[in-house]
Amino acid sequence: MSRIITAGLDGSRESLAAADWAARESLLRDLPCRLVHAWEQQPYKYPTAYAPPAGQELQRHWAERVPREAEEDLRRRYPSLRVSADQVDGQPVPVLLAAADDSELLVIGSRGLSGIGGFLVGSVALSVVARAAHPVVLVRAEDPAASGLRPAEPPFGEVVLGLDLRRPSDALIEFAFDAAASRTSALRVVHGWSTPAYYGMDTGFGYTSGAAMSDLGGELAAQKAIELAEALRPWREKFPGVEVTETSVTGGAAHHLVEAASGAGLLVIGRRSRGSAIGTYLGPVAHAVMHHAASPVAVVPHD
Repeated sequence: MSRIITAGLDGSRESLAAADWAARESLLRDLPCRLVHAWEQQPYKYPTAYAPPAGQELQRHWAERVPREAEEDLRRRYPSLRVSADQVDGQPVPVLLAAADDSELLVIGSRGLSGIGGFLVGSVALSVVARAAHPVVLVRAEDPAASGLRPAEPPFGEVVLGLDLRRPSDALIEFAFDAAASRTSALRVVHGWSTPAYYGMDTGFGYTSGAAMSDLGGELAAQKAIELAEALRPWREKFPGVEVTETSVTGGAAHHLVEAASGAGLLVIGRRSRGSAIGTYLGPVAHAVMHHAASPVAVVPHD
């Protein structure tokens, strides 16, 4: 793995937003930025007499122009950025997975859905996120009505981390703390939990009182808050300059994460590095967050 930030390009607004995000992240980390455009030549399926002789050359010219123009645009807007651009022959998923293997971070675009409270994560993005060995960031296209570009320097929005205390990952927690530290931003850690079913069971006297349920719920909430604080303690010590807010909430984690990410600079979630009987695996929380969070979403693979 090289210390480089890579953005996948396909010429869309979303991929250009991803390239811009990658450029700003490269400046934050003082790392070079690489733009990669996967291109596979599409043969004509019409009689030769009707196919323009320069058709394939025009396709290749377009494929080479996409990364070149994106590189020129980033150089103009970020003069200190170390940026390169490559047009790579091959299908998008294998090309992007290879790029992810060679990068500290891969950034790709995600498309908004008009009239629906969510975003479209296409098959390429889903395949890459589910299989990449290193973190992948999904970026939405910038709102054309928004004034100005997002800054390459502070202040940034806070970083939000979704943490599962059943299997907390050092790689995931460190990524979130490091992201907050590099941005001089606050870090909000959200842990969602549900009351076990047995908390509503009969006490042996034919009922469970509301007061008893309230006490049990309060005790469990206090316990979860202690567990969350303990999991974060060594990271607070390692990153003393990061302001941390701990939030332990009941109910589905995805809803709370999407809500917390509204206006955030980055939402960080984990993905277990495992497969399933039908192929690569992304859990329901990751799916929901990737489709509905308005902020950029970093998916960090871990054991």
